[in-house]
Amino acid sequence: MLFEFPRSFPADAVEQAIPDSAAARERAGELLEPLDAILDRRHRQLSPLFSTREDARTLLARCDEIVRIAYVRLALRHGSLGNDFHAYHNEGHILDILGPRIDRLLEASGLQSLELDDWCVLNLFAACHDLRQREASMYEAGVGANERASAEETFRLLDHCGFSRSADAWIYMAMDLTIAGSTFDARPPPGGAAFNAAELVQSGGALAAKLAQKLDKHRPGWQDDSAIVHAHELALITADLDTANVAEPFARFAASAENLCLEREMLCQRDLDASESAQPVLGFLTDGQDRFFFDLHRFNSELGRESFAAAKEANAPRLKSLSLGLRARIAMRGRPQNGRQVLNAYSETVAGLV
Repeated sequence: MLFEFPRSFPADAVEQAIPDSAAARERAGELLEPLDAILDRRHRQLSPLFSTREDARTLLARCDEIVRIAYVRLALRHGSLGNDFHAYHNEGHILDILGPRIDRLLEASGLQSLELDDWCVLNLFAACHDLRQREASMYEAGVGANERASAEETFRLLDHCGFSRSADAWIYMAMDLTIAGSTFDARPPPGGAAFNAAELVQSGGALAAKLAQKLDKHRPGWQDDSAIVHAHELALITADLDTANVAEPFARFAASAENLCLEREMLCQRDLDASESAQPVLGFLTDGQDRFFFDLHRFNSELGRESFAAAKEANAPRLKSLSLGLRARIAMRGRPQNGRQVLNAYSETVAGLV
């Protein structure tokens, strides 16, 4: 690991229950169909690069196995197969990044913009960067506990699926830095109160924007190591993929904001039917979204800007209209009694804009 951490994160019950792709298929069944369709498409997209590596098909097969296992583990932890549902960080988030967002990157930047190994790293990042979501608050060098736990689990998946920490050190380094770079503000709030990434998603961007400074401090001379330099480049791209919901068709972007809000309220243990949720939900869906979209969010890589900046810009006037429209609807109806009323008004406002 490039950054030290105060503790390690061993396998949990889900990791033990889904040790391999056979167990994943047995547990998930038809849930794997949309994932398999994306992976088949990705093979076709990447096939012109197969001549660049003798073991290209083996490499992709190993990565696909990791993606399937990670997909089912996340579905079991926080998605449709489990009992701790997270409205945003579930297996659907994997499909969003692995499918349309990487498709858009391929379309905009071209297949030759990255090597086959790099495209494999993007696939693995999509599946693995949010594997763990319930770790106790802790951070080091800006890296959060969820991200560190996800990286360690990814390393074990790489080991299991035929990669070597010596012969394939490049991919371990790339996964380490891309997952670390996906951390949002990991610092605990004053007083040590419980918190989560969703609570702080609008307080700043991904750590990737500051990775160079973190590496300067914790890995002096890293710019002389071509492997770390390249891993850093990939971390900027994956951070852009992770936050490219701002560039999705407006209805999907608005739905992702709603899901993130739902997840935050759940993790903060606020009842959407209770009065205490009204103002947090309204604030998140208006001032919070505006601040993140217009002031805090930036694409970190040239490929990210080429692929997503124009679509984000196209969403900007609609987001302004959504925020103004939601405030007007709330003002017309009077102070909301709870968060669910705000969410209903939000959905009505979105429907009028799409």
